[in-house]
Amino acid sequence: MTPDTTPAELEQALSDAAAAAGPLAAAEPGVRAGWIRAVADALDAAADELVPIAMRESSLPEARLRGEVARSSGQLRMFADALAEGSLLEIIIDTADPQAKPVPRPDLRRVLVPLGPVLVFAASNFPFAFSVCGGDTASALAAGCPVVVKAHPGHPELSVRTASVMIDALDAAGAPAGTLGLIQGYDVGVTALKDPRITAAGFTGSVPAGKALHKIAVTRPEPIPFYGELGSLNPVFVTQAAVDARGNEIATGYVGSFTLGVGQFCTKPGLLFLPAGHGLSDKLIEATGGVAEAPMLNDRIASGFSSGLDRLRKVDGLRVLSDGPATLLGTTVSELLDRREEILEECFGPVSIVVEYSSVDELTAAVEAFEGNLTATLHAEDADTDLARALLPLLTARAGRVLWNGWPTGVAVSWAQHHGGPFPSTVGSIHTSVGVTAARRFQRPVTYQDTPNAVLPEVLRNANPTAIPRRINGVITTAEVPS
Repeated sequence: MTPDTTPAELEQALSDAAAAAGPLAAAEPGVRAGWIRAVADALDAAADELVPIAMRESSLPEARLRGEVARSSGQLRMFADALAEGSLLEIIIDTADPQAKPVPRPDLRRVLVPLGPVLVFAASNFPFAFSVCGGDTASALAAGCPVVVKAHPGHPELSVRTASVMIDALDAAGAPAGTLGLIQGYDVGVTALKDPRITAAGFTGSVPAGKALHKIAVTRPEPIPFYGELGSLNPVFVTQAAVDARGNEIATGYVGSFTLGVGQFCTKPGLLFLPAGHGLSDKLIEATGGVAEAPMLNDRIASGFSSGLDRLRKVDGLRVLSDGPATLLGTTVSELLDRREEILEECFGPVSIVVEYSSVDELTAAVEAFEGNLTATLHAEDADTDLARALLPLLTARAGRVLWNGWPTGVAVSWAQHHGGPFPSTVGSIHTSVGVTAARRFQRPVTYQDTPNAVLPEVLRNANPTAIPRRINGVITTAEVPS
């Protein structure tokens, strides 16, 4: 058993992170990118050691975990490339214009700077991709922030070893000591969150825990941003035309999606809305009954799923369609609306609900019943264009990612990705925790006015030797600032 971090060890981790903040912020983007690439290379090189530890602690299969290592190192390299290229800095330069109306304009130069030490609460369901070497850590490092990771108790040994691999790589590459640190223990995480040296926090976990931590972050003497990914039902809505065109494909795809990873993905589709008389019940039951049994991540999650499933089974209006390693429940829109709070409560694990609607009005009412979600999906055909135009604004108001004829499990790591959504899916819907723009959570803008060229940060000076893209007088260019 890995012991909790002692008060002295916590003080050292926070002190080291605070000391590293200045050198990290001052490092040239290309240099910082080199440090991040070194971490990515080290993770890949250590995969044969790390994956067996992860298998033992999480019960996840080898192929899934090796894929996670590759995803983690890949996103680190993506952030490094974006950092070296310069877009993460969002440089904007408006040169002085004495003739500007209604008043003369001074020389203004804007750049994003790092906030400072970031506290990351690791998640349990992705031991690599959302843990010590996950997206929160990668994006904070890319922003120029030291990171203190609060390890998840579900994989303590893996957390220690992963952190060691990353810290060794950073040290060897020349990064400041304290660029990355690891702490263990619930109370330790709370203490760190309250510490004035921490300037922002990222979290992935349950709604109750996320809300409690968020309250701490925003009620500190100096409040800080808290980016919490909490809970999501990820509803899927299917039109009659889609059922007619590819009903069996939709049924099998849905079951595959809600049972992927034993239903332990934050993007699991929790509800499937089908038109009454859809005729897919047999196919859905057959596909659900064919799901193989697999262990959940740990006893705590398994216990939580069991109690959540027992709660759902007792809700009036919900009937069991298929029960086994995966559970499929059924109801109607009218029953859902009558018992909305009971039915629309996330149950983390291999269970999902099929909901039948009898009209377009009921389908619309079903969409409007939801609070914020990470995703919302519409399965439709070309004949549904008018209906889709009516539904998409409703889905957009309730989700951070709107899918057309797909499944929400599987989150591509890219520039355009948005992994977030209105509360309660997150407590920061304007930001993403996946993709290049995730770094924006840990930066703030600063504008320098009429500052001499010689004392400006190098990326804002007239010369641009590294050809970083900059918006100069409204135009994106890599040229020098005109005299």
